[in-house]
Amino acid sequence: MLDFFTIFSKGGLVLWCFQGVRGPAATAPVNALIRSVLLQERGGNNSFTHEALTLKYKLDNQFELVFVVGFQKILTLTYVDKLIDDVHKEFRDKYRNEFQQKGALGLLNGTFDFKDDFMRLLRDAEESSKVRAPTVMKTFEQSLKSQKTVKCMIETRGEKPKEKVKNKKNKGSKKDGTEAVAAPSKASAGDKQLSAAGEKEELTKDEILQKNREEFFRRHMKAGEKSRSPKPDAQKEKGKKPRVWDLGNSNAKVLDYSNSATNGSAEACPVEEFDPDMALGDKNREPGRLYDLEYESDDEAEEEKVVQNPSKASVKKGGLGGMFGMLKGLVGSKSLTREDMDPVLEKMKDHLIAKNVAAEIAVQLCESVAKKLEGKVMGTFTTVTSTVKQALQEALVQILQPQRRVDVLRDVMDAQRHRRPYVVTFCGVNGVGKSTNLAKISFWLIENGFSVLIAACDTFRAGAVEQLRTHTRRLNALHPPESHGGRTMVQLYEKGYGKDAAGIAMEAISYARNQGFDVVLVDTAGRMQDNAPLMTALAKLIAVNAPDLVLFVGEALVGNEAVDQLVKFNKALADHSMAQTPRLIDGIVLTKFDTIDDKVGAAISMTYITSKPIVFVGTGQTYCDLRSLNAKAVVAALMKA
Repeated sequence: MLDFFTIFSKGGLVLWCFQGVRGPAATAPVNALIRSVLLQERGGNNSFTHEALTLKYKLDNQFELVFVVGFQKILTLTYVDKLIDDVHKEFRDKYRNEFQQKGALGLLNGTFDFKDDFMRLLRDAEESSKVRAPTVMKTFEQSLKSQKTVKCMIETRGEKPKEKVKNKKNKGSKKDGTEAVAAPSKASAGDKQLSAAGEKEELTKDEILQKNREEFFRRHMKAGEKSRSPKPDAQKEKGKKPRVWDLGNSNAKVLDYSNSATNGSAEACPVEEFDPDMALGDKNREPGRLYDLEYESDDEAEEEKVVQNPSKASVKKGGLGGMFGMLKGLVGSKSLTREDMDPVLEKMKDHLIAKNVAAEIAVQLCESVAKKLEGKVMGTFTTVTSTVKQALQEALVQILQPQRRVDVLRDVMDAQRHRRPYVVTFCGVNGVGKSTNLAKISFWLIENGFSVLIAACDTFRAGAVEQLRTHTRRLNALHPPESHGGRTMVQLYEKGYGKDAAGIAMEAISYARNQGFDVVLVDTAGRMQDNAPLMTALAKLIAVNAPDLVLFVGEALVGNEAVDQLVKFNKALADHSMAQTPRLIDGIVLTKFDTIDDKVGAAISMTYITSKPIVFVGTGQTYCDLRSLNAKAVVAALMKA
């Protein structure tokens, strides 16, 4: 039984509504559908689940209408798809003239009496689902077993049943091959076509086995003679020279730990030479500012080429070929069909996959664009390719701008007013750059005037604590206490290795509250999404400490793996959490963005699958190589040919 059926315009005007059961109105689930699917360009699937309801919808792009039906998700209603198609066709045909003649005024002033027609279509759809008769079991007379006689079921000794011979055709063919190898090479063509049964009668099993052994030894003796051929004397390896890196430390004494008196002693070791300019990168940057990603689009590059070579452009525009090329493929005031868009969408899908977008996400994006454009009336001088490309660009920009925007500085200041530290937890798989980007975010927070406490909760990986200790020492060198009124801006809280990460995070948050730190950055151990014990430990850390922000650190190099990682991380946090409403991932840190050129598809895959924003983008090796996501720049790189 249906809960509701509603018809409304894309402008938000409800034209007609049917309430099937008494209860809450359809406002909340329809609003959730609009926010999560229609506005976010996620129309690849025509169904949407909201709490206990399943919603199915259909778009009419010609008259800008939306048809939505809702029913309980525990029910299996096979007639819903047919009903929504029939209602769509009936409603369009009934009020077509009113939509075409009056336009928007027709929607505002029109009265849509559609109840009788809807009830008739609903009854027809329900009856059509009942007409299908259930499949009847075959009787014994109709089965193959009834056609067999007793004589064919009798097995005589020394003969194989016919059914078994049929089922073992492959085995018989293999035996034929081995026996053909054992046969002499001068055998006639008629002898080669003998059946396996006839050869078995001529040779016993022992003779066949002996021939196979002789053939096996003969082949291996030939292979041994070939392998004994003399080999040229191997060239003597030259001594390997040590590589000298351009940005490396030229002072060899700093790296010499052979002296037992200084090994392991921090006071006795010489101080490492540290170049602040190398750690900061760009000297002309504005301190504390998070710059956007920059990318030069194709349009800008083409404009520059046209300005540089005006004579060549005029020659190309002069001929008739340019005019015919411009007119080629024009639609000419007709509605788009799926057949028109399929070739273009197929190329777009391959292009997205080549740009590192997950294959599943690319298919859903193209399906969403097809549903958005199907039936839409095009202009006279508009091509199908340009229309589809423009719609896809708009959808991608909308996906990269999710509903919730994370403003870390605003949230930190709000936590300051409540006299508590702002807690951020970093999680992700192994080797994606959690500790490195944590140090970059620490530097950015320090430049904005906030003190940071780094909690070393990666108690598993060797060198994890030492890595954070090095970052802390360098950050304090860049921002010494003297520059901040004697206040230490960054400090490391660590308890060594092999300890409980959740306990260390809790102690670090308590220490930050007592010492007046503004932000606590919790570094966790890298873990694969399939490792259940480690995912349980991460869920425990998040549930016990309740951080303000949970950031998933993922690298821009992955494709389909990004979807698998995020889905399983979110699922593990939900499954292993003890809270009624479990904490999931709040945002994404996209690392190694400087290594992918224009293959930026991982950004699309991550935001599409989670609807969470990309808060930070790591673009290099210095502390200043931290950017905020520029949706238009990413889409321009993605659409580049």
